[in-house]
Amino acid sequence: MDSGIIGGVLTLTQFKETYGLSKLVGVPLADLTANIVTTLQCGCFVGALSAGFFADKYGRRLSLMAAAIFAIVGTIMQAAASGEIAVIYVGRFIAGLGVGAASMVTPLYVSENAPRAIRGALTGIYQLFITAGIMLAFWINYGSALHISGPAIYIVPLAMQGLPALCMFVCMFFCHESPRWLARKDRWDEASSILSLVRALPPTHPYVAEELTEIHEQLEHERRLIGNATFKVLMKEMWTIPGNRKRALLSIGLMICQQMTGTNAINYYAPQIFKNLGLNGTESGLFATGIYGVVKMVMCACFLVFAADSLGRRRSLLWTSIAMGSAMLYVGIFVRVAPPKAGTPVSPAGYVALVCIYLFASFFQWGWGPVCWIYVSEIPTARLRGLNVALAAATQWLFNLVIARAVPNMLTTMGNAGYGAFLFFACACYSMFIFVWFLVPETKGMALERMDDLFGVTELVKKLEDEESVHEGKDEKNISAQQLEISPAK
Repeated sequence: MDSGIIGGVLTLTQFKETYGLSKLVGVPLADLTANIVTTLQCGCFVGALSAGFFADKYGRRLSLMAAAIFAIVGTIMQAAASGEIAVIYVGRFIAGLGVGAASMVTPLYVSENAPRAIRGALTGIYQLFITAGIMLAFWINYGSALHISGPAIYIVPLAMQGLPALCMFVCMFFCHESPRWLARKDRWDEASSILSLVRALPPTHPYVAEELTEIHEQLEHERRLIGNATFKVLMKEMWTIPGNRKRALLSIGLMICQQMTGTNAINYYAPQIFKNLGLNGTESGLFATGIYGVVKMVMCACFLVFAADSLGRRRSLLWTSIAMGSAMLYVGIFVRVAPPKAGTPVSPAGYVALVCIYLFASFFQWGWGPVCWIYVSEIPTARLRGLNVALAAATQWLFNLVIARAVPNMLTTMGNAGYGAFLFFACACYSMFIFVWFLVPETKGMALERMDDLFGVTELVKKLEDEESVHEGKDEKNISAQQLEISPAK
């Protein structure tokens, strides 16, 4: 929700006057704006990177509750800062710890509970709620600008950031632990009970029994290879075994690409971007931003209902790369060739550029938004899933920070009205088509325990199978020899 709140708050006159933004122009203003925004991303990076350890040690459920507490504390500090910019920084960093941790654990928790037939749709709902939160944040900003005056005009939006965290903390009391995490801890009775509960089937049902068998076989297979490993051993396993290394690099690459689309450039700085496209006035920019949030949420819901588990991961990423690049390309060309002028009505070409921003949001929700989280949470082995998703989430927040920090300066320095920024993101989107075409395989409809079949047998597996085949051959020879010894003479 912060992604939508902070961009609108930064445009409010009362906030600018209270925190000193009204005294700055040009690059100094861009620097301070970027610093305020990116402090949260710094916390998110740390939270996402460390959440894997806690999620594996203490469970997915408790980790999500702890993340909610951090987010609530950070939100309270931001709302109560009273003009102290240092308190804003600290509060946003603490909130970021919670947001980053939740961004790593949530898709992991959902994918480990979801049936394989609808795993993509359920994991994608994570992205749907992100877009819903951003949409609500945009309209909270707009409503505050219309109906609230004084310091409350920015305090209310900042305080509302804590509402989703509060809801998550309360709701987790009514949720159960991941059955796959329980299985890893050898708590099979609890795993069986919870799995039958979330499948709405008795524990003796063949579907539940088959899924438990697959989980057991996968865990036994991994324990035979490595045993109970430390963090150092898990990292070594991730980066030295080709099958695991490929999955880790794919997860990192997808999250870098997701941020390089430019989606968070619009999320954080939408009012400024709409102003650059010719919309004058704070309220007009906030209203256009609210419509942008509605488009994102509706299109994400349409993708999850109609295409998440039918269109496929790879195909969704491919066509949306071209579509998003084309939308950004038009916006960049428009701003370069016919830049809007202050005080003049929006031209017909300008309205097309505004539509392209909305189309960009639609295309993102049909591909790079939900699909990346679906993909990185389903491809790792059970043993490395927490670490792999933590790495992906940390990468996402790191490059989220990079984009949030760079965009204000890009809009200020890369040509008139920042047209170069739009062209940069267009080229990045086109490049992602090549990345997906050559490196990203399809995973639609595959069981989590069968990903090794897609990414190849690891060297350790080959060695183990070779040793087993040798032992089996020796055993067969010994049995044959014994049979010859005891057979009666003819």
